[in-house]
Amino acid sequence: MKNVILQKTKIKMNIYQKLEAFIVKTFKTTLEIFLEALRMSPNAQGYVSGSISELILKNNLQELGFEVKRIREKWEGKKHSQHHGDFYFRKNAESPWFVLESKGVKSNTEHWNKLYNYPKLKKVLFDYNELIHWIDKNKDIEPQIEKWIAENLPDMVNSPTLYSYEEIQEYLKTPLVKETDKLRAMKELANFTRDEIDKMIKDRLAYLMNKVRVLDTHFVSGAGGGERTQATPRKDEFNLISVDIFLRFNEHKFLFANPNHLDSSGKDANHLQQNYIMGFVFPQADGTCRLDLTDEWNVNFNEVCETLSPADAVEEVDMQIDNRNVIVE
Repeated sequence: MKNVILQKTKIKMNIYQKLEAFIVKTFKTTLEIFLEALRMSPNAQGYVSGSISELILKNNLQELGFEVKRIREKWEGKKHSQHHGDFYFRKNAESPWFVLESKGVKSNTEHWNKLYNYPKLKKVLFDYNELIHWIDKNKDIEPQIEKWIAENLPDMVNSPTLYSYEEIQEYLKTPLVKETDKLRAMKELANFTRDEIDKMIKDRLAYLMNKVRVLDTHFVSGAGGGERTQATPRKDEFNLISVDIFLRFNEHKFLFANPNHLDSSGKDANHLQQNYIMGFVFPQADGTCRLDLTDEWNVNFNEVCETLSPADAVEEVDMQIDNRNVIVE
């Protein structure tokens, strides 16, 4: 038993030493400074999170038996319009190559949609009630939602409506003459500082997300790139899309979809929308998470691959593979 403990300690020390050596060599600093810099930079954390998601995704697909190659970021020449993804993949040596794009969920969707207020929460649950496992479709929907919120989020029911600091300041510049519920709420909140209001909203969101979380995409791309007419991807830029939902789940978990099965942008039918509600996560008492998804999204990569047509495969001669490897001595 003692030898096993010593062996595990040795493995951990080796990993630590590799990490420290990488940081010293790459960033010319200490592990402590690196960690503090990472903590201070949400942008850096986001980039690292994206790299971690891509690596786990690649490993998962390889475990399923797929051959996976990373697409070169710095393309030589003009980037091919159908290769705007992160990976090439194929089932076996006789299969054609396809392109997979890796994305994450929108990190602030509950805040953006103001689900910290009871009416907004009730509305989004009603709008997507067909996805939700605890709703009986043969009964009136609204009473079931009200009952679920009352039982699972009782503090939400009679909580005062919250508004952002900016909303309050702007509204009270030219308030309505008539006394309304909104005006009264604004006046009460006007006595609080920005930090105090931000904390109220943050605490309300934390309370909410203990029981329900929204899975929302964030498909943003630079406009004008390739054949784009707007700042979202074209549907033909990749064959499949993967979304890592770890920001709303208890582990890295990937949802897959064929972009041709997603609703098109209203401005250009060749483009994807920026946001799609994929479904909900309902944390359970035992620590697990229940996933309720729309029909377009699937946790089974093999099943989504069955929707691909060989006619949509990329030409091998057009592929630009990233073969870079970083080795830490």
